[in-house]
Amino acid sequence: MSQWRSSKARLVLAALLRIGWTVKRQSGTSHRILARPDWPNFTFAFHDQEEIGPRMLARIAKRTGLTPDDL
Repeated sequence: MSQWRSSKARLVLAALLRIGWTVKRQSGTSHRILARPDWPNFTFAFHDQEEIGPRMLARIAKRTGLTPDDL
């Protein structure tokens, strides 16, 4: 069983901002380019009300350093 639970995109984005990511650029309503020192830029392409499932959260975590405790 996955250690990740589904979560709203706005809560995931808030967690990313808390761990040091910043919004470098925003295109429209869903695509945000996030930046963090010593990490490659990450494109966060979800609407705020969208539900992100466990598998996608695991993929996001691999590229951003997010942990289940951060949510």
